[in-house]
Amino acid sequence: MATIKTIAKIAGVSHTTVSRALNGNPAVKEKTRQKIQKIATELGYSPNLSARGLVNNKTYTIGLFFSSIQTGTSTSFLTEVITRLHNALDKEYMLSVNGIDDLSNYNIAVKSRLDGVVVVSQSQNDDEFIDFVKKNGLPLVVLNRLLQRHDVANVGFDDYAGTYQAMEYAVRLGHKTFGMIEGIDSFESSSIRRKAFLDCVNKHHLNILSDAVVPGTYDASSGYRAMKQILLLPEFPTLIFCANDDMAIGALKACHELNVRVPEDISLIGFDDSVYAAFINPALTTIRKPIDKLSELGLQMFDQVMNNPEYQLETKLVSPELIIRDSVKNLNATD
Repeated sequence: MATIKTIAKIAGVSHTTVSRALNGNPAVKEKTRQKIQKIATELGYSPNLSARGLVNNKTYTIGLFFSSIQTGTSTSFLTEVITRLHNALDKEYMLSVNGIDDLSNYNIAVKSRLDGVVVVSQSQNDDEFIDFVKKNGLPLVVLNRLLQRHDVANVGFDDYAGTYQAMEYAVRLGHKTFGMIEGIDSFESSSIRRKAFLDCVNKHHLNILSDAVVPGTYDASSGYRAMKQILLLPEFPTLIFCANDDMAIGALKACHELNVRVPEDISLIGFDDSVYAAFINPALTTIRKPIDKLSELGLQMFDQVMNNPEYQLETKLVSPELIIRDSVKNLNATD
């Protein structure tokens, strides 16, 4: 395996000069740098990032932190965020993926191991961790949750607009009685989506069946249990809004088991536009959370925070998109 010393011997220079040349140090003459780079390429030299880190005081590792990996974060959302950030990140960097709720010692997990931190935040419980990263001067960007502060680079998602748009669609299709399967109470997305749901239905003076508003935990099994509870009521709504697609999948299974047809007997709307939403039967009407856009803007901000001392911290909001498929019945249509 080629090393810096091998290259130095062939080039007739010191290993310090080779190291400086490969790291773009302007003290090395351009002719010498090109010669060293040519030898390195021919030998198939691959830099030891850990050794470079010792020289540059870098670890070449970026920490990606979710509020939780174990609870409430859907597998599809987790996977897509990791994939998007991994593909967008400079190839010499590695991602370290963690759940904030799993950390027992912020100092060990962050301060000495990471060059920067991306937080995919879902809860105000993350604020202590965000403050710790900020106070220790690490490059930081927070995605997903819109922060009520302006000292952190932040790309948030408009949960309210997405939910309201979906409910307006249901109202236009003639639905007048509604229920909801809610998400985890401590997650801000849950309270925001609940508020938008209530605001839209109340604006149109329509009916929410209180017994059909059931808490869930953002996983399919909780959607399954909640939907069974709703379907066993003396009367159930014409439409159930599920606060994410995973719960909508569980709800759909409960409908199948109880011989309740979707959308003929009851309609479902999800949230996220997960990878399988288009492939279930019926295909799920849902709100697309544009993770690609969220990640793209987040990485642009992160690059600025890491490399541009003059960068003015920004807050951006990513808009949702209603994806209309087959799980909502048009009650205005005549046979």
